[in-house]
Amino acid sequence: MKISNLSRSRKMWLLMVLAVCLVVLQYPIASSWLITNTGNLAGEMPQSNVQAVLDRIQLDHTLVSAVGEKVLREIVKQVGQQVIGDYCNIGGDSLPVEKKIQLQETKLPPLYIITPTYRRPEQIPELTRLAQTLMHVPKVQWLVIEDAQNKSQQITELLTRSGIPFEQLVAPMPEIYKKKKGSKPRGVSNRNKGLQWLRANSKTGVFYFADDDNTYDILLFEEMRYTKKVSMWPVGLCTKFGLSSPIVKNGTFLGFYDGWIAGRKFPVDMAGFAVNVEFLLKRPKASMPYKPGFEEDGFLKSLNLNIEDIELKAENCTKILVWHTQTKKNEPAAALDMSKYNNTNLVQLHNLIV
Repeated sequence: MKISNLSRSRKMWLLMVLAVCLVVLQYPIASSWLITNTGNLAGEMPQSNVQAVLDRIQLDHTLVSAVGEKVLREIVKQVGQQVIGDYCNIGGDSLPVEKKIQLQETKLPPLYIITPTYRRPEQIPELTRLAQTLMHVPKVQWLVIEDAQNKSQQITELLTRSGIPFEQLVAPMPEIYKKKKGSKPRGVSNRNKGLQWLRANSKTGVFYFADDDNTYDILLFEEMRYTKKVSMWPVGLCTKFGLSSPIVKNGTFLGFYDGWIAGRKFPVDMAGFAVNVEFLLKRPKASMPYKPGFEEDGFLKSLNLNIEDIELKAENCTKILVWHTQTKKNEPAAALDMSKYNNTNLVQLHNLIV
């Protein structure tokens, strides 16, 4: 039976009946059509699904007797296949959703996340937290650079397990700075190693210095992705003011708010800016200085960055999408009593603890 062969009044009556059915049964019907057998979306509606819908409709015997099972079956079949056809053609083609997502991701500018790290009790927990964040970020390359002579097997396993495209590098702090008293330029050799890798391996995209002791909202990575030169945003839990941020009024940059200005042209936190790769490549001498407290300022000045080139992100710097949380310091673990615990799981676990 074709719906087109029915009289106009009967069509209207059947449509009204169908509308009632759909309202009452919309969730079960949707489940039967679109979830139970997604493999048949593009073809005929499976007989089992049709019967399942009819079984539900038949709960109302008055409806079945008034319309007839054959009519109801045809209505369900024709309308169901129309809905399924529309569902399959969302976006203008018949590509699977997964393929569409992959195609969209290939068009995204790549993000390069440079993370310096050093051995300490909190290292693996903090890298784990950052990995769990970056797992949700598309088109990302993670450069994890250790302040060590050799790569850590623990870190290699963590990075591999995460599934994130990564490069594991080493860049120990030069001995001359290790021997100096007072504050040390921690992470500088690592970040400069990351810049060296970018110059050799990338041509486009955006890079960001993401320390492992921060907490990141994944929205931040989409904010920075289309940086043209240098973008900036607020960082929470930073300095005695509780934050470090550009000062913005009516969309216009006015200056910097930071608990430690110290004559810096760019008094910003390391987590508060991202840089376009092409912008970096045009400045082959740009690097980070071994000067504690002035690393960010020195690097941004080496880019010959003009204030008017700064791109304000996070809704004109009104949102905080990264926090300098700093996991509390832990004392080194006490030695394991091997006479008591040898040949137990504690031996293996203790090797994972600094």
